[in-house]
Amino acid sequence: MCVRNEDVFVEQAIRNVAAFCDRILVVDHLSTDGTPEILRRLAAEYDHLVVRREANSAVAHRLLEPYAGTPTWVLRVDGDELYDPAGLTRVRDLLDEGAFSNAFRVQCNVLHCVALDVTAGTASGHLSPPGRPITALYNFGATTQWTGAADRLMGGDVRFLDGYGWDTIDALQERHPFDESPLRYLHVCFLRRSSVAPEVGGARPSLGELGTYRRGLSGWVARRMRPTAVDPKIRELHERGTTWKDEKYRRGPEVTVDVAPFFSAHGEH
Repeated sequence: MCVRNEDVFVEQAIRNVAAFCDRILVVDHLSTDGTPEILRRLAAEYDHLVVRREANSAVAHRLLEPYAGTPTWVLRVDGDELYDPAGLTRVRDLLDEGAFSNAFRVQCNVLHCVALDVTAGTASGHLSPPGRPITALYNFGATTQWTGAADRLMGGDVRFLDGYGWDTIDALQERHPFDESPLRYLHVCFLRRSSVAPEVGGARPSLGELGTYRRGLSGWVARRMRPTAVDPKIRELHERGTTWKDEKYRRGPEVTVDVAPFFSAHGEH
């Protein structure tokens, strides 16, 4: 995980994956809300949770580099991604059986939430598919090296074993509907994720939209000195009055789902 001001959902996000993961690596990207205190408390509770506070998000990927060439599966989690913990138990069994061993990436089912009512046990939003496919699991045993990524699991120099590549994908979302998928999560990217964020507003811009993967003074200087670092495609979307997340995730009809399984692991909201 690489998190930044996520104190609304980050505890639930971590608790939902705690039983699935042998180790949880979290880089706090200089949060200014209650996120650091939540992470300190959870690190004291879970002995397999490691937390670092860093200005450069590239550190999150550097923590993963030693796992290249080892029989390790990496689950990508953000502070706005709430996995189904019961589903992850099924996925763990499948991994132990070697079910996905021919894939480098395993894609999953996602609901991009525009509304969430935990008390009522419902969430509304747009599904992937038809929204953009999202990778949840990466097979580091399919690589011999993965270095130089600006953000974890994004780009860089990946060297694959024969028979593997970026397009070696097991797309679970093409075989399972959302309510039956073993690998699924609620993506609360359109909801308020931090106590210091405005009560209303659009989705938070990604690091790619900001044009830099650094925080603090060096990140501020980079944004001032290199405004052209933002991807031209992202700039074009902004000029059209939309965002990358709106373009990729608000596809298809709005649906409502049962969210009780996603809040079975204790957490604060």
